Amino acid sequence: MSKFSPVIAARAVWQMRVRKRPFVLSHAVNSRCNMSCSFCEYWKEQGEEMGLDEIFRMLDDASSFGIGVYNAWTVEPLLREDLPQILAYAKSKGMITSLITNGKLLKERVNDFGDLDYLSVSVDGTKSYREIRGMDFEVLLDAIMTVKDKLKNPLLMNCVISGKNLDDIEELIQLARDIDVKISFEPLYEFSGIRENVWESMGIRDVDKYHSTIDRIIEMKKEGYPVINSFTYLEMIRELKKGYNCHVNNLILDVTADGSIEHCRVHREKMGNVKDGIINVWNVSKDRQKALAKNCEGCFFFGYVENSLMYDLNLEVMQHYEWM
Repeated sequence: MSKFSPVIAARAVWQMRVRKRPFVLSHAVNSRCNMSCSFCEYWKEQGEEMGLDEIFRMLDDASSFGIGVYNAWTVEPLLREDLPQILAYAKSKGMITSLITNGKLLKERVNDFGDLDYLSVSVDGTKSYREIRGMDFEVLLDAIMTVKDKLKNPLLMNCVISGKNLDDIEELIQLARDIDVKISFEPLYEFSGIRENVWESMGIRDVDKYHSTIDRIIEMKKEGYPVINSFTYLEMIRELKKGYNCHVNNLILDVTADGSIEHCRVHREKMGNVKDGIINVWNVSKDRQKALAKNCEGCFFFGYVENSLMYDLNLEVMQHYEWM
């Protein structure tokens, strides 16, 4: 890993293994987006958002619960003007802070990352980027270059592999090395609420080409390129067959913009609301969450898979998966 902290590792082990509670709070900090990507369902579901005081109360509660990592994501967190105050408050509670963004507002918000530990930017192609995201790749790259040296840790580019960007993957990995950032990969998840013609266009349909692409990612990782995924994960997504036990319920507390606590981003089954108290919702729902994870057919979101494998003490993943 880039920076290994024995203190953080000890906190995580105590929280997840001894107290049997999740260590990461993944918070959908708003319900708005400045993009309308055809393959995404989140921007279509605009609804209520917690106010700043409500988020502060949630973070107080999360700290008491034992949360050690606060992750702000979806739909587009940089649209939230009070994001710096939220990150600062999470830091004041002793949490590691991370943020996932589409990057469109990075230059505008470049001075708002003083309390941010880890930044992940969705970069789903080079030549194909405009078709996928509706924005010129050069604009995004300029924004990444503006912000990356202001961060405490290496910026992460996360690429969702689809039928549109297979020809861009090697170039993206080379770019990551050239500009000194990390890169991660995960295959496109075909959400049920999206039109079938979108998946026919975006989905992974040329299996042979997809296999060759994943093989090249594995080769480049072996050559020392900054791919953070483990070999176990890369080999798993090559075959698109579940090869892990999901422990999302042991790892991540998933909170929506309105404060609902959901099982995960796939099932999205509501367990309660933070206003009812995180510990109360957790105690009532933990058996249901355990059952959902056990019976799930599996997804390939790398944060779920890699960390589930680490939870099961997979030695290769512990050695080669890099995040924090």
